[in-house]
Amino acid sequence: MQQTASDLSSLSDVALIDRLLAHDGQAWREFVRRYDRLVWRCIAKVTVRFATVLGPEDIREVHANFYGALMANDLHKLRMFKPEKGNKLGTWIGMLAINCAWDYLRTVSRQPVADPVAMAEERECAAPDPYEQTAQREACAKVERLLSQFSSKDRTFVMLYYVESRSPEEIADEMGISVKTVYSKKHKIRTRLEKLLEQEGLSLAA
Repeated sequence: MQQTASDLSSLSDVALIDRLLAHDGQAWREFVRRYDRLVWRCIAKVTVRFATVLGPEDIREVHANFYGALMANDLHKLRMFKPEKGNKLGTWIGMLAINCAWDYLRTVSRQPVADPVAMAEERECAAPDPYEQTAQREACAKVERLLSQFSSKDRTFVMLYYVESRSPEEIADEMGISVKTVYSKKHKIRTRLEKLLEQEGLSLAA
């Protein structure tokens, strides 16, 4: 008997993952219903800071890349989800979407910026200087590289606090820590990141 949408909506995250790994088409539709808005939101959290470099087509490409990566290698990324460690599927999916956006930005930063010659005369000069755009891309790649030196929990904290703009109370609940720990963790991570950025000749925005 075919399950209805309401039946699927009652599935737990673990049960949904099992159905996805079994290549259940209905489960994929339920996955999109639950998490696609989160995926778009997390992509936007990263790309909005590079609006002078990226266009709507870039955002759509990141979105397509996310689902392509999710389904690659026999759903390897979904198989890496470990609910027994207390992880939430929404947090995991959000992190994958954010990583996908950063991966795209790193790829773009290695591509030369070029337009058809015919468009050069039509283009207004109000656009940011190409050197400024390149510097912005390089800074983005450097920050991502520096964050890779942090622990998985610290990267999760950075995502929740700085990217998703969660409240300290929400972060404490999500990570199973006290609100006081949230503030101390923020200070420690920020201090460490600022020191690393200073070595790279960059600064961390407030």
